[in-house]
Formats: sequence, structure tokens, C-alpha cells
Amino acid sequence: MRTSRFSRIVVKVGSNVITKSDGSLNDERILRIVEDVAILCKQGVEVILVSSGAVAAGRGEMMPSKKTNIIASKQMLASIGQVKLMAKYQFLFGKYGIQAGQLLAAKESFRDRRHYLNMKNCITAMLENKVLPVVNENDTISVNELMFTDNDELSGFISAMMDCDALILLSNVDGIYNAPPDTPGAELITEITGMEDDLSNSISPVKSEFGRGGMLTKYTMARKIASNGIDVFIANGARDNIVSDIVTGRDVPCTYFPGSSKKKKGFKKWLNHSDTFAKGAVYINEGAKDALLAQKATSLLLIGITRIDGNFRSGDIVRILDEKGKNIGLGVSQYESEKARAKIGEKQSKPFIHYDYLVVQEDLKALNNT
Repeated sequence: MRTSRFSRIVVKVGSNVITKSDGSLNDERILRIVEDVAILCKQGVEVILVSSGAVAAGRGEMMPSKKTNIIASKQMLASIGQVKLMAKYQFLFGKYGIQAGQLLAAKESFRDRRHYLNMKNCITAMLENKVLPVVNENDTISVNELMFTDNDELSGFISAMMDCDALILLSNVDGIYNAPPDTPGAELITEITGMEDDLSNSISPVKSEFGRGGMLTKYTMARKIASNGIDVFIANGARDNIVSDIVTGRDVPCTYFPGSSKKKKGFKKWLNHSDTFAKGAVYINEGAKDALLAQKATSLLLIGITRIDGNFRSGDIVRILDEKGKNIGLGVSQYESEKARAKIGEKQSKPFIHYDYLVVQEDLKALNNT
């Protein structure tokens, strides 16, 4: 028996992995994934399963009336399908003596630091008591701007929050290719590091048939999670034993994002995934940009700010942009917006954002120091 190289992981299962072409659940594939995860659990690996499929499962039970609008239909199908999906997981994991528990998350749960910690404490208690957390977005109440991009984003939040060693994103292809996978001559990219050129423009934005996500969102999330010091793998969930093969270090087809050697601390992990919660933006000059991207830790001072957009209060999250509008990072403002505007350019004032409450893009910092 090969030994696991990770002690705690998140496994994200996409809708296209566990549903058939007609949208109903693929019981055989779910069973194979459960078997794979159960093997790791029995070896002492802590696994958090993020599973899509609730809406697809509900669609397999009924079709909404034509007079029901699309959003309400999806909410209704999720309410039916989540029960069915969780019952299936509980039954199958139970066959291996593993208790599974459900946790439904909304993006709002990550906006507030207190709610964030409450969720972390819940999952920690589940793992301490050998309960396998099965996490999904609460599609019955999450709509529009309150939704995650998809469960790839949710799994990224969970893996960072729980200080996981690895995140495994299961899709219906082997990983990221240098061209659409069905293109003759297309080759699998087996490893992507933060120092490489941005590949987002060459990745197809096409989303999966039954889910909201696609390979582009997986790529974007994988880079961000790897910057937290977490290894990320994009692999084919249709392959038997793919999760245990990755965890035990077998050579299997997948795309690997090595985790950064510098792990972010708890608060900065939360902040690194809070860009959608930003209340405003500040533009900085080249001197401030160079200082933030240098190896030495530094705070953002008012003298380095050239412009402030939006209205925010002290304690709100703001984006940091360079003079061309390129994203540099995020931080928690020590000023409300009007007072900060009045003090732009001052030398002696307290920092606009203290280093302890600031994160910068790791790939930009790496490139700046090569």
C-alpha cells in the first residue's frame, strides 16, 4: 500500500462528472468516487468533498412548470436534488463505515470574518469526529451576485480556509490543454507554475453542460489557490482511482499547479479570496508598486496613492491597482474614503493599508524579483 503525501485534501466533483447525458445522476460514477475517497479516509487522510449535482439530481426527478421562471425553477430543483444527492452519499459512505455530513454554503458566509470562522469551526469539528464533510453551494437561496462563480470557486475557498495540503478538481477531461482537447494534436499541459505566462487567453471559456463552470474558472482558481501554498490538480473524474493515484504520487494524466513555498497566514488567506467583496479601489504610483512587490514586507502609504474610487469605511476591503488599472492586490483600509481622499500624498499619516492586512499577487511579486 502506497503512503499518502497529503494529510488533508479537498476533492471537488463537477456536475458533468456525476451526471449522465440526460441530466440524471450517474450512480456508477458516484460509487467509484466514493470508493476512492473511502480508501484515503481509511488511510488517515482527511477529505472534504465539494460536490456539485444538486440541480441535475432534481432535474432527474421532475421538470418545472413552464410558468415557473428560470431562477425559481433552479432553486426548486436544488431543494429536491440536494436531498437526493446527500442521501446517496450518506448511504454509499456508510457502506464503508464512514459518516458523511452535509454543509451548504453561500458566498455571503465568506464575506464576514466571523461567519467565515464559524464555518471553519464546523468543518474542523466534523473532521475531528471522523465525519466526512460534503459541501455544496446552497443553490436554494444563492442567486445572481450572491452566487459563487461555480463550485470550483467554493472548493478554493474551502481548501484555503481549512489549510489543506491539496485541492483536486475533477472534471470530464484530463486537465488543461494547449488547444481545445478535441483538436488534433492538442497536448495536455502537465504543470503550470505562477511564473509562467498567463494562459487565460488561450483557454476556452465554454462552460460545462450541467454546471456553471468551465476550464477557465478552474485555471484562474487553481493559480490563486497555489499562491496560498496548496498543491492543485485538475484531473479526469471519469478515471477510476484518480484521487488516490494523485494523493499517493502515481504518474497519472492531470494538470498540476505546485503550491507556493510561502504559505499565507489565516487572515491573509481569507483576504486573498475576498476580491468580490471589495468596496472600492485605490490607484498607486510606480514607487508604491515597486515597494509592495519587493521581497521586504511593506505597508501602503497615502503618499503612494494617486486616486481613490468608490465609497468605503475604515475596515472595508479595497482593491489596489497600478496607474494602468492592473490589479496588484487587496487590503483592509484604515481610513474611510472621504478622509483618505483629503490626505492623498501625505507623508506622515498612518498607513492607508497596514502590511498585516494586505495581500499582493504572488506571481507579480515573483516576476518583480527575478
